[in-house]
Amino acid sequence: MERVLRVLEYEKMKKQLLDHVSSSLGRQKIEALEPSINIEEVRKWQQETAEGATVLRLKGQAPLGGITDVAANAKRAKIGGALAATELIAIASTIYGGRRLKKFIHTMVEEEIGLPLLNEYAEQIEALTDVEREIKQCIDDNGHVLDSASSELRMIRQQVRSYESSVRSKLESITRSSSTQRMLSDAIVTIRNDRFVIPVKQEYRSSFGGIVHDQSGSGATLFIEPQAIVTLNNQLREARVKEKQEIERILAFLSTQVAEIADLLLHNLTVLAILDFIFAKARYAKQIKATEPILNEDGYMYLKKARHPLLEEDEVVPIDVELGGEYRSLIITGPNTGGKTVTLKTVGLLTLMAQSGIHVPVEEESELAVFKQVFADIGDEQSIEQSLSTFSSHMTNIVDILDKVDFQSLVLFDELGAGTDPTEGAALAISILDDVYNRGACVVATTHYSELKGYAYNREGAINASVEFNVETLRPTYRLLIGVPGRSNAFAISRRLGLDERVIEKAKEQIDSETNQIEKMISSLETSQKSAESEREEAKSLRLEAEKLRADLVKQLESLEEEKERIFKEAEEKAEKAVKNAKEEAELIIGELREMQKEGLSVKEHQIIDAKKHLEQATPKLTSKQKKIKKDVAKAKQNIQAGDEVKVLSFGQKGFVVDKISDNEFQVQMGIMKMKVKKDDLQLLDRQKPVETKPLAMIRGGESHVKSELDLRGERFEDAMRLVEKYIDDALLAGYHQVSIIHGKGSGALRKGVKQLLKKHPQVKGERDGGMNEGGLGNTVVELK
Repeated sequence: MERVLRVLEYEKMKKQLLDHVSSSLGRQKIEALEPSINIEEVRKWQQETAEGATVLRLKGQAPLGGITDVAANAKRAKIGGALAATELIAIASTIYGGRRLKKFIHTMVEEEIGLPLLNEYAEQIEALTDVEREIKQCIDDNGHVLDSASSELRMIRQQVRSYESSVRSKLESITRSSSTQRMLSDAIVTIRNDRFVIPVKQEYRSSFGGIVHDQSGSGATLFIEPQAIVTLNNQLREARVKEKQEIERILAFLSTQVAEIADLLLHNLTVLAILDFIFAKARYAKQIKATEPILNEDGYMYLKKARHPLLEEDEVVPIDVELGGEYRSLIITGPNTGGKTVTLKTVGLLTLMAQSGIHVPVEEESELAVFKQVFADIGDEQSIEQSLSTFSSHMTNIVDILDKVDFQSLVLFDELGAGTDPTEGAALAISILDDVYNRGACVVATTHYSELKGYAYNREGAINASVEFNVETLRPTYRLLIGVPGRSNAFAISRRLGLDERVIEKAKEQIDSETNQIEKMISSLETSQKSAESEREEAKSLRLEAEKLRADLVKQLESLEEEKERIFKEAEEKAEKAVKNAKEEAELIIGELREMQKEGLSVKEHQIIDAKKHLEQATPKLTSKQKKIKKDVAKAKQNIQAGDEVKVLSFGQKGFVVDKISDNEFQVQMGIMKMKVKKDDLQLLDRQKPVETKPLAMIRGGESHVKSELDLRGERFEDAMRLVEKYIDDALLAGYHQVSIIHGKGSGALRKGVKQLLKKHPQVKGERDGGMNEGGLGNTVVELK
């Protein structure tokens, strides 16, 4: 496998991929990457890359900064080792980076972006915020232990600064003194062996006393610690020793904190390595304009506009390749330098990339197989050490391939049978191709033997192909022509280069008639191929034109829909105006009834009938155009029943179905009004338990149909408020002066709403909570005017 990866330039592809990692964690994953032969694993890898590409497409990038490989540090802390400040801050940075990436992915998931695999990985990242906080409170981003790390360290550093100040002050007074300046090489204070010193000329050594710590290269200057500051320097040194000890204690403490979460941290690193690797694959896919291929286990591949990823985009010519369906052997013939080997390597490398979970540079809907084995015999593998000829080297590889190949294999042969006698080489090539085909493997082979040009015509499941050659420019176009064997083009090239026509004609006489017929057949096939491609391009152009026309029609349809919506809106506005007028008329009628009630007049049956008649007359009459709109809106067949909540379309008001009069007519109550409404004018809103409705209070023989109490328990807030309003009206018409509204205690929201409504109601004289025997706070007693 290692040799196959090398000859197909898999390692070069991995080097390109390495340019897109964000940390050494991802780099390790890429360096260890190899193709998988498990299709489920490959599909998962491909989906991971697709999710990474989705993130890049929507967000531009993923936050992977600050993440480093701190596995060695975590393991050392786990076995009791003390970590340096820089190592600890790297751990804190990695913990923060992991938590930030987790939040980033979760935010995208909350936005309903489908990232199931990335979300699964993000869920595994532990926050570890306590350890991160501990480290960052003690160490800054540059790896310096802060004074605030401990009270002891703060005190020691105050002492250090105090001693340093005293030492510098004394030394600076010496350097500024006019009596000593002439003894100094330079009026500065410097440090030698962690102690403050001054540069003294050699001849004045005895004038200062103290300790000599160093001298200049010439010996003319001595760096002396004057006796006057030796004690202070000693105190400073002791303070610095204490400072170092305290820092070591703090670092040791933080290292134990890391040790406690070492296993969780190591697991985080494993997950972060996978995520870095996924986003690296996604960035690489974006760079080479790759797509996710369809995968199968059937040995079938269909590559649309495939490009070799290692070639420059402006140099590579996309090719279409199909293999493993109608035919399993693809024989590419033609002259050298025509691009046959590039085609071979493109098929092989794209297969390996797909099986590694990497998107491939092809157009959408391309398909690749997951092969158990990929074999390749490409290039001149001649071994000087073994003194093998080119033919022997190729044959050694082929023998090894034939020992292992089976129906789940992809085999790539470059210049099969080359390096020996053409006749024997061609016969051997045909025999090898037959053997591989009979084992069920898929094979792509290149050759320049003319004998193999007719191979595919005599073998079921095999097809010829060639790389197009432009005789005019004497250069290959690198376009792959499926179904057409390659021509030698020797005579055409010679003629183009100026060879005498007489010589060319004599050469043609040396070729037998059968070979000439084959060349003519190939020429005819090339012409037919070009004609077919031209017609295909024309068909493509017609299809694009048809799609444009379709888009125009869709746009026109949308415009018509917008016009329809505008007409509907105008109709609704007219209906609302009509409803408003109807409401005003209804209020007038109800007001008259209430005035009669206040004056103590009994409301007679014929008066109720007259009032209903006036209400029906107040109902807006729809025009024929409005009726059509109304029918369009309510044309859906609805199984409306008594108790259903409905909307009366012509009024735009909600109500409840009281009774079914006929199949097409219902009695509907809207507030205190009851009306007969056609089924087509109703829209079903909600089906719930029927709401008990009461008719307008009609006093017949002293018997009232309205109870003296209203039970709201179990009702929704909005429904309860509507029922209270209706009940007050019914109670007034029934002649009640006091009623009870039972709302229960519960959360108090319903009680509060009832009391607020009663305070605003013009017909309510007063209200109070129920007494001990009246339900207490769960009941409100209402006095009516």
